[in-house]
Amino acid sequence: MHATNLLLEEPIRMASVLEPSKSSFFPAMTKIVGTLGPKSRSAKVISQCLEAGMSVARFDFSWETIEFHQETLENLRVAVKSTKKLCAVMLDTVGPELQVLNKSEQAIFLEADALVVLTPDQNQDATPKLLPINFSGLSKAVKKGDTIFIGQYLFTGSETTSVWLEVDEVKGEDVVCVTKNSATLAGSLFTLHVAQIRIDLPTLSDKDKQVISTWGARNKIDFLSLSYTRHSEDVRHAREYLSKLGDLHQTQIFAKIENIEGLTHFDEILQEADGIILSRGNLGVDLPPEKVFLFQKAAIYKCNMAGKPAVITRVVDSMTDNLRPTRAEATDVANAVLDGCDSILLGAETLRGLYPVETISIVGKICSEAEKVFNQDLYFKKTVKYVGEPMTHLESIASTAVRAAIKVKASVIIVFTSSGRAARLIAKYRPTMPVLSVVIPRLKTNQLRWSFTGAFEARQSLIVRGLFPMLADPRHPAESTNATNESVLKVALDHGKTCGVIKSHDRVVICQKVGDHSVVKILELED
Repeated sequence: MHATNLLLEEPIRMASVLEPSKSSFFPAMTKIVGTLGPKSRSAKVISQCLEAGMSVARFDFSWETIEFHQETLENLRVAVKSTKKLCAVMLDTVGPELQVLNKSEQAIFLEADALVVLTPDQNQDATPKLLPINFSGLSKAVKKGDTIFIGQYLFTGSETTSVWLEVDEVKGEDVVCVTKNSATLAGSLFTLHVAQIRIDLPTLSDKDKQVISTWGARNKIDFLSLSYTRHSEDVRHAREYLSKLGDLHQTQIFAKIENIEGLTHFDEILQEADGIILSRGNLGVDLPPEKVFLFQKAAIYKCNMAGKPAVITRVVDSMTDNLRPTRAEATDVANAVLDGCDSILLGAETLRGLYPVETISIVGKICSEAEKVFNQDLYFKKTVKYVGEPMTHLESIASTAVRAAIKVKASVIIVFTSSGRAARLIAKYRPTMPVLSVVIPRLKTNQLRWSFTGAFEARQSLIVRGLFPMLADPRHPAESTNATNESVLKVALDHGKTCGVIKSHDRVVICQKVGDHSVVKILELED
């Protein structure tokens, strides 16, 4: 599983490029988030997605009902039991998303250079000359010359079903636009995005709050994807709301950066959020095309140094309809991995795509190949330099564990953790081998009943690159003795052997707490 010494910066024997890849229990260190929908909601298909490498299931509430998503989630639970593979749940909010409504669902052909009116009157039918929208404040937000993008990529993954408009004039609440390209819009809903214009709507809408307080609370979601995050205050407000909903105070918030405003306040948002999702579809509308790569690289670097997961979207759109990605898409996935991203998020490709399982499998294979040539040594030195001195106690232990594992060519790092923090810190240094995170459950009480923590912490590591969780037996307390430590370690080693990442005579690096002391030790296995 762990990388060879092959590096892109060194001479490569070109024939070696064609050598077949070795199969592994873990498809890749980089994680894959799959959006579940019409083409991927049966227990059978979800099971295949899990086997192919999906570790987080995303539920997008921009469309369909709570009942629809609940049925899909029940199927996910069946699939998790049958495959014995953990899967985290992500709820994606709608946020201040502008939409064009097409009640008749008949295809609308828009011709280049023609005029089309955007109206907040939702009782009107959508036609090539008139498009009803869900926002009455558009006429106050835009001016002549502004760019508006109407797209269906959320549903189709294809930019050919998208149209660019230029604002020609504002008439009362209506906005008259000139169509810049010909396109056919089909379906009931299209996303509308105004380039570089602030839309005065709350980041967490009333509809979002209703979904979170009902579906989210009932299902104890692991992640909240906060769409159109524009300020750190958006994250604080969402966290405050989650804290009032029982177990959801443990839910991690991933800020979705989708526009110039989010980009401008990126540093403060990163400080407040648990992770970042770079929504490159909308970013690609707001940013000049030649600037998109620059923001991606800078944002991922900042996430890496902060030790917070970075998730990339919109990578293999063509696989919504095709069995293979384009050459550009395959390269794009690999470059995201080389940049240091933790996860790849698939949207339309698994939501409505014809090949959800194949898409996950191919993306996983590309990630795995890119990981083999990831310059870990350079990354490690860069991270240590960024952290600086003096290091915190935990940071020192984490970096020491990774350095030791690389020096002795360990096959795996095993870390005992109760909060998951130690495991995430180790993963931050991007070791070349998998990190088995053994989550030790803790017993807690609310004065009425006793319960164990640990399930959240285990599932939430499923979005972090290189981190593979397992739950320890709750009968082993977090403040363990040597005897219970040995017992838990044996279970972890057995799990590693079953997975095929640990073999006889392998070296394993173990990071654990013994009493008040953190210990890093190297274990050489016998037959």
